[in-house]
Amino acid sequence: MKGPSRKTLLANGAALVLLAWLYGGDLADALRARSAETAAFSQLPSLVLPGVVLAVAAGALGGAVWGLLRRRGEDYKGYRLLPLVLVGALFVDLVSAERRVPLGSWDMASLALQHFAGQAQAQATAGNVPADPRVLGALLKDLGAPPYLVRGEPVPAYTLQVRENCEGPVRSAAGLMPGTLLYCVAPGRQGAWVTLVGLPAERRFGLAEVLSQAGETRFLLVQPVKQDESETPERGGAFREGAGAGPGKRAP
Repeated sequence: MKGPSRKTLLANGAALVLLAWLYGGDLADALRARSAETAAFSQLPSLVLPGVVLAVAAGALGGAVWGLLRRRGEDYKGYRLLPLVLVGALFVDLVSAERRVPLGSWDMASLALQHFAGQAQAQATAGNVPADPRVLGALLKDLGAPPYLVRGEPVPAYTLQVRENCEGPVRSAAGLMPGTLLYCVAPGRQGAWVTLVGLPAERRFGLAEVLSQAGETRFLLVQPVKQDESETPERGGAFREGAGAGPGKRAP
């Protein structure tokens, strides 16, 4: 026997590489999510599917290697196992994907930030924006749970921190939990910047930071209702011009 054809060898090699890349990565993510300070997952990833797929793939690889060592021909069925494992795993993955949330953690966090800012904007008046922590805290009930894990445990709910006399959005999240909304009010309640503690769009693990993408802080503005455009420059100048990152002071 002269062994398998080059086509068969390439098919097995490609299947092995794809299995290792897809399910080895899933297994590594599931293990890391259990110990990471912050992980961008709404629930703990399962170890079962990637573990089972990799175990079966190891058995299929063993069968293929045995055939190569014995110089078995093209008709040896062990050479078909790795491609079959890949197809079967992808099918199971596709079926289970129907039950998953199609959005990633960064997208879900951005939607929560947008929803909260919209609700706060609805509370604004012609003279100022809301700044009472009790009023703003009541807006959290519709946000659900943050899409983050802390050392393998889901963050149970969004929290709120109101700061006053700010000159720009908060850009530092030192010591804050993922899911903390930072509502930073400009002097005179002429506006507010809203940011959220989570992870940058480019990262899935690490220390919690203010939500950002490509190094740019993700924030939204809450502004007083404009009834007379001629009054806007005098009333809102400090808010619009403030570009600093000053966190201000917390409201009592």
